Amino acid sequence: MQSVTIFVDVQNIYYTTKQRFGRNFNYNAFWAKATTNRKVVGAYAYAIGRGDEKQKQFQNILRAIGFEIKLKPFIQRADGSAKGDWDVGITLDVMEYAKKSDVVILLSGDGDFDLLVHKIKKDFNNIVEVYGVADLTADSLANAASKFIAIEEDLLL
Repeated sequence: MQSVTIFVDVQNIYYTTKQRFGRNFNYNAFWAKATTNRKVVGAYAYAIGRGDEKQKQFQNILRAIGFEIKLKPFIQRADGSAKGDWDVGITLDVMEYAKKSDVVILLSGDGDFDLLVHKIKKDFNNIVEVYGVADLTADSLANAASKFIAIEEDLLL
């Protein structure tokens, strides 16, 4: 049985599914698809904590599915822009857990992760599955993956 560790760039998945489909991602359907006949070593969802009630409910749903939630505070800059990037945190965790699992699953369309995917495939011989919205996922990331799985109707609410 393959061991798998899952890493979700929550903001990326939220905004790309909303932009492309006008719908939300179905984490339950994803979990069923990604973990069938696999041993889950860990599952991590990286998000920005605004502290509102709706977000807390969403986080509780993710916890009930099996995800550990990692939060960074929402930072509003003086110019009105916002900051809340988890790229380094996700990268550090992937490097740590890639050693402990056969398969790394990354949910993100962010091309910044292509170097990470190449590195763990080379150094740890991992299978890397990337889930993302096809036309909003960087080609470099999709091409780096062992397998790219496009988010389609079956993974939407």
